[in-house]
Amino acid sequence: MATSTYKSFLMRKVSTDWVKVCDIKTYPDLIQPPEMLETTTLSDGARTYIPGIQNNESLTFTANYDSTVYATLVTYASADESTDGEYAVWFGATVSGGVATPTGSEGKFEFDGIMANPTIVGKGVNEVREMNVTIAPTSPIALGS
Repeated sequence: MATSTYKSFLMRKVSTDWVKVCDIKTYPDLIQPPEMLETTTLSDGARTYIPGIQNNESLTFTANYDSTVYATLVTYASADESTDGEYAVWFGATVSGGVATPTGSEGKFEFDGIMANPTIVGKGVNEVREMNVTIAPTSPIALGS
């Protein structure tokens, strides 16, 4: 059964609790395919390959700009300079009074990473201010519990 992107969250582990980093508008591909290693020889009539290692590129999330959230993200980025943060993308939430509380009931994709300082996205007339949150994964992204 198909599900909606509604109730998708970028999370960070703070002490022993998972907290929402910020409300996100987009998330990147989470599980990348492995790189393909070419095994073709001059005797082959077509190119042949074997799977290599998983391609874990930086992950960029888009969020609406908010000065308070921006300051929090800068704090996370500073903390990650000395040690990796624990991050996750959670799908699923409970909704009460119009407020969605993340539960991860539809899936939790966890990884360690280093958050870079958030960047402000260029804009023009009559547009919403946005920022990009980029995390360099330092571990494989795995389905959590």
